[in-house]
Amino acid sequence: MADGTSDKPDAPDARRRITFSATKPATPAPNPAAPKPPAAQRPTPNLPAAARPVAPVRQPAAGGTDLSEPAPPRVPPGGAGVRNVKPVAKPARPRRRHFFLFLSFLAVVVIPAAVASFYLWTRAADQYASNLAFSVRTEEQSSAIELLGGITELSGSSSSDTDILYAYLTSQELVSKVDARVDLRDIWSKPGVDQDPIFAFDPDGTIEDLQSHWERKISIVYDSGTGLIDLEVLAFDPQDALHIAEVVLDECGEMINGLSQLAREDAISFTREELESSLERLKVARKNLTQFRNRNQLVDPAIDTQNQMGLLTSLQAQLAEALIEYDLLQDTTRESDPRIAQSERRIEAINERIASERRKLGLGDDEEGDAFADIVGEFEGLMVDREYAERAYNGALAAHDGALAEVRKQSRYLAAHVKPTLAQKAEYPQRTKIMGLWLLFAFFAWAIICLVYYSVRDRS
Repeated sequence: MADGTSDKPDAPDARRRITFSATKPATPAPNPAAPKPPAAQRPTPNLPAAARPVAPVRQPAAGGTDLSEPAPPRVPPGGAGVRNVKPVAKPARPRRRHFFLFLSFLAVVVIPAAVASFYLWTRAADQYASNLAFSVRTEEQSSAIELLGGITELSGSSSSDTDILYAYLTSQELVSKVDARVDLRDIWSKPGVDQDPIFAFDPDGTIEDLQSHWERKISIVYDSGTGLIDLEVLAFDPQDALHIAEVVLDECGEMINGLSQLAREDAISFTREELESSLERLKVARKNLTQFRNRNQLVDPAIDTQNQMGLLTSLQAQLAEALIEYDLLQDTTRESDPRIAQSERRIEAINERIASERRKLGLGDDEEGDAFADIVGEFEGLMVDREYAERAYNGALAAHDGALAEVRKQSRYLAAHVKPTLAQKAEYPQRTKIMGLWLLFAFFAWAIICLVYYSVRDRS
């Protein structure tokens, strides 16, 4: 240079003033004569905080050159800081567990599906369905006032009766009755157990086996909200399915009629008992009254009493006339006049008759009068008993007639809104649906087995 100074600083001094981290090798000092880029454009090495070089503190050289800027970090020659990374995994190749998964898939999914498909399409017999639907209805006929008010319904259904009918459809009693009428064993064993052992019935089975097979061949759908029951009857012949459905409908109708009869008997049993009791009481009261009249020779003591009172009144009037006549004779004739003696005898006879009639009416003091009063009292008691028995009988008869009328209003019957149908083609067994469900569940079972196997293998 012109001033006789050197551009390069003393190498030993520069090495003493510049220090780096122990993790990086030392780099040669930069040439101070080279142009320096701005601070914003200088590259910053992407190194960890612990591996970054410490900025050196440089003193100006003797020639006045400013070396306060830090020198860029050195890069080892040949890219010594880059390491070669090994592959993460080796190339995949078949192992023994893969063959195990393949064999298990064949054993759990493929082979059973093939066997089921072979059976469904070669051995399973076609089945025909007959559909019917019905419900239990109850008609309630209301009076004219209720109809005008609109507070009652003309018809309705009884959910309790429908529940009973639903239970009856799966009972052994119904199975036995239908079997006795149509021979279910022969109808459901037509293909033969040797050809179709799954869908055909063994004719040597017990009634319990027949009931279990009944649940497979008779499909029942019950809607408790509306009280509707839908039935689907399966058989290997369409006429057999139709015949079974018709017999089931008849048996259910007879059962509902029996329930209606039992309800009718329960409704009128109490009123019938009351009517019979009141009738017996009335018979006894009338019998006692008849015996009283025969014993005393009196139809009605009240009428006899009135007759006796009329006779007594007449005798008293005759007595008054006789007394007046006797007084007149005494005033106008002598005592030896025979008419006076005759008048006295007439007055005495009338008095005796009056006394006798009074004793009959119970107005005397002797026992005969007391007996007649007792007779009248007994008769009145018997009349009261008869009147009470008649009123009780009339009330019981009215209640019984009302119960009968109410029972006639409430009539249960089985209403079939879908008659038994005759199938024209076989819809069962549903081979495609059965195969789809079989494959689905078999695949899920195989997948679960594989997941459990790998889970145990990873934990061991």
